[in-house]
Amino acid sequence: MSIFLNKDSKVIVQGITGGEGTKHTAKMLAAGTNVVGGVNARKAGTTVSIGGAHLTVFGTVEEAMKETGADVSVLFVPPRFTKDAAIEAIDAGIGLAVVITEGVPVHDTAYVWAHAVATGNKTRIIGPNCPGIISPGQSNAGIIPADIAGQGPIGLVSKSGTLTYQMMYELRDHGFSTAIGIGGDPVVGTTHIDALEAFEADPETKAIVMIGEIGGDAEERAADFVKANVTKPVVGYVAGFTAPEGKTMGHAGAIVSGSAGTAQAKKEALEAAGVRVGKTPSETAALMRELLGSPSGAAA
Repeated sequence: MSIFLNKDSKVIVQGITGGEGTKHTAKMLAAGTNVVGGVNARKAGTTVSIGGAHLTVFGTVEEAMKETGADVSVLFVPPRFTKDAAIEAIDAGIGLAVVITEGVPVHDTAYVWAHAVATGNKTRIIGPNCPGIISPGQSNAGIIPADIAGQGPIGLVSKSGTLTYQMMYELRDHGFSTAIGIGGDPVVGTTHIDALEAFEADPETKAIVMIGEIGGDAEERAADFVKANVTKPVVGYVAGFTAPEGKTMGHAGAIVSGSAGTAQAKKEALEAAGVRVGKTPSETAALMRELLGSPSGAAA
């Protein structure tokens, strides 16, 4: 099992003919993802050969969905065009839109999110400024390297792309149902809570790793949700314990003002909800290994 993405997902790539779109489409195909086409209005009707696959480029998301049955779109679109591309995907009614693009203006993201809500929440948005989502052995929508870890019982949700990769590597002996990078912008389409709720409902996910960072109150709200709704064990890590006050760190949403949004405050909120929080990614992985014991088939 997995959340949001599985072996039956049919993926299109908006921006497939660009450098990043072409490169990562090849990697997605190599990971076994069922990429069924791409979208670029200027190159509609052409065919691109990527990784041994010959993929049709459609003029619109709606046309691509009609011709291929696609239910997932991955967006490799420059920031200034991302809002329009995401709105197009939402208006076409695609089930999942994974927005990889970094540097999307926050008001554009807020507009896209509000449009998705106003049109009935038919489209789940992941991102922007994120590595995407992978259900190992099934499908990979985005830029997460597919060879870090295989299938297993852990669900992972993370604000950080690189920490997603590190945690997958640290726990590669156990493996993952799904790993999802939600992005670190102030406004994102899918939250920690959305992923926690889905992992709680997924029978194959036995434990959850949640990676947060300084800034905002998403982790505190996630802690409240865990306390009230999650029965599975959760371990966490919060990046930014040494960050100076008032300075943006890495992500646009990672800024601390006074005691609000500090790593320590988030750690305390999570621990009060029963989440064990590591001081480093490796310590967090060790906490998860304590919970799960030796992976099946491994020596004790």
